[in-house]
Amino acid sequence: MATITRTAPHTKSTEILYAWEGKDKSGKTVRGELRANGEAIVNVTLRRQGILVSRVKKKSFSGGKKITDKDITLFTRQLATMMKAGVPLLQSFDIVAKGHSNPSVSKLIGDIRSDVETGSSLNQAFRKFPLHFDALFCNLVGAGEQAGILEELLTRLAVYKEKTQAIKGKIKSALFYPTAVMAVAFIVTSVIMIWVVPAFKEVFKSFGADLPAPTLFVMAISDAFVANWYVIFPIIFGSIYFFFYAWKRSVQMQRFMDRLILKAPIFGEVVRKATIARWTRTLATMFAAGVPLVEALDSVGGATGNTVYGDATKKIQNEVSTGVSLTVAMQNVDIFPNMVTQMVSIGEESGSLDMMLGKVADFYEAEVDDAVDSLASLMEPLIMAVLGVLIGGLVIAMYLPIFKLGAVV
Repeated sequence: MATITRTAPHTKSTEILYAWEGKDKSGKTVRGELRANGEAIVNVTLRRQGILVSRVKKKSFSGGKKITDKDITLFTRQLATMMKAGVPLLQSFDIVAKGHSNPSVSKLIGDIRSDVETGSSLNQAFRKFPLHFDALFCNLVGAGEQAGILEELLTRLAVYKEKTQAIKGKIKSALFYPTAVMAVAFIVTSVIMIWVVPAFKEVFKSFGADLPAPTLFVMAISDAFVANWYVIFPIIFGSIYFFFYAWKRSVQMQRFMDRLILKAPIFGEVVRKATIARWTRTLATMFAAGVPLVEALDSVGGATGNTVYGDATKKIQNEVSTGVSLTVAMQNVDIFPNMVTQMVSIGEESGSLDMMLGKVADFYEAEVDDAVDSLASLMEPLIMAVLGVLIGGLVIAMYLPIFKLGAVV
């Protein structure tokens, strides 16, 4: 049985998880895990507790994959289910960690368990890993611990993350198909320009006749590809890389792209509905957990994933903090549909704001599902038309001289 050990606070970046084995004062073999800055500290700490250490080994978690948001969502659901079933918290961590196929997740859960075992609250343990647990997650867990309803809050968190994950999945699936098709089209076009067109060009040299204008145009592009492919491809791929790098790192670039995406035809409306669904779902979850409205709005803005709505949420928060109702503050920023503000108004008047926000989130999540299905149906013929014009145009341009020669013969 593992012995609970307490250590003085250390710098997180230098702490390592050690597995130890030894004998207590009665001669019974005991085992456990301890996070410390070195093996010597582990020995000293255990010796003070009267444990004669026989083995200390650094725990290795090699071969783990990257921890995704899906992993955190699954962990939240499993932890909520375990605690609702009455399983003790530390035992819940052990069961979830051992049952996970990704060693990186098991290590993360083990680190959190060690923090809780050494006296930290669950909220404090989660806050040490901001890359995986955002402020909203930690605030809700903290509210659950303070109110004594941690199981209920973890269940709400699991539902929230599952619904948010579903919306993200819908958006990604809508983007994947056209992106993949356009990438394949670029590769096929490059192959035609670099290898196929030059072969036709050699054949056309023996014709002894003037070539059609489309053929000459395609051949000129092909010559440019063949002569400068080592410059063209690095420029294209480098531009794509730096574009996404700037989008991720630059706040100004994020604001510009988020505005542009919301104004984009067809797809912009899907993003807007998904953002509103996440905004209302987040606020409903926070408010239902008993988090004060002003404090809840502090986490809502960052959870939307869109700087336009994030900036608007800050303005709403400032107005609400001065006594303005949430409905009026939302109307002032003028980015929410009339239906949303009306439902919020009804919720404020009836004292059921969390329920009304939840209904709005349900409505817009259903709207996103329908919009993505419609978008997929619309994109397929559109992409086929673009590919037909591009690839078909190249083929026709290269066969025009052959048709011309056949007519002469």
